[in-house]
Amino acid sequence: MFYLESGQFSNSYRQDRRLFRLWQQRWALAGLIVAAYTVVPWLGNDYWFSAILIPFLVLSLAGVGQNVLTGYAGQLSLGSAAFMAVGAFAAYNLQLRVSGMPLLLGFFLAGLCAVPVGVIFGLPSLRIKGFYLLVSTLAAQFLIEWIFTQFSWFSNDSTSGVISAPPLVVLGHNFSTPLGRYLLTLSVVLPLVWLATNLVHSQWGRNWMAVRDMDTAAAVIGIPLGRTKLLAFAISSFLLGVAGALWAFTYLGTVEPHGFDLNRSFQILFIIIIGGMGSILGNFLGAAFIVLLPILLSIAASAYLGDFIQSGQLDNLQKMIFGALIIVLLIKEPEGLAKLWQSLRAKAHGWPLRYWT
Repeated sequence: MFYLESGQFSNSYRQDRRLFRLWQQRWALAGLIVAAYTVVPWLGNDYWFSAILIPFLVLSLAGVGQNVLTGYAGQLSLGSAAFMAVGAFAAYNLQLRVSGMPLLLGFFLAGLCAVPVGVIFGLPSLRIKGFYLLVSTLAAQFLIEWIFTQFSWFSNDSTSGVISAPPLVVLGHNFSTPLGRYLLTLSVVLPLVWLATNLVHSQWGRNWMAVRDMDTAAAVIGIPLGRTKLLAFAISSFLLGVAGALWAFTYLGTVEPHGFDLNRSFQILFIIIIGGMGSILGNFLGAAFIVLLPILLSIAASAYLGDFIQSGQLDNLQKMIFGALIIVLLIKEPEGLAKLWQSLRAKAHGWPLRYWT
């Protein structure tokens, strides 16, 4: 009965519209954030921060950006990695060419640089939708990658096209260590996720979901379809642009245009499909699945099958198992991991007085 809502009533519209109506949820979220800033740095090591936690946080933010566009607004897109590339190269050039540019302000402006690009490639959504829109956004993926490869100005005339992140200094503190990069990434991701969560629960979010469910009915009740769709592209591009800057600066340190190829777009799309379309929590669950499961499979395969299978075949076996697990998950729960979490939470309402079924 610990998780039961009984006795927790809303006495105003403001209380009724809270994201977390139960005190258990609010305390759990606060405890999780405190643990992320205190317990995780105390228990973690450089490998955790560099190879697991930082890519998990960045991919979660990218998933939020993709989910705003696809999960909430219903606009299919395969150009997410291209918008991440715009954010990464914009942040690099802002730090390089603008003297005294603060790092956090550079991340914010990099996200803003991705907004007009996302809006331009979102213009076809005013006339087409579905898989036709998917193909039009695919053009952004190839065009932007080609631009950054052909025009060396974006990479400061580097012959290889590789950009390197400057020292990560914020308010005189250097965050270039693995722990510092983790804390910096966490401090950027959390406010943006909070912003996206409030947006999808606002009037804009309700407009997006109305357009997603039936755009004709949405137009009939007075929702401006063009403005609503382009706003979804703008918000999504902003979040993806910041995620791209974090991917280049706090995770990889150096990146090239091919690092934001079509495979990256598919990876972000798989995150929201596995985690759950139209769910903020699902982005974190999907990113954890994408980041952690291959590592766990690699450890298990090396421990139990390393003596029987060659290393090349072992990699192929890991990919086969990973793909099979994704198929089984989508068959058993098409709405993703977020739906599984909701089911477990519903069962927790009556615990321990009600048997789990």
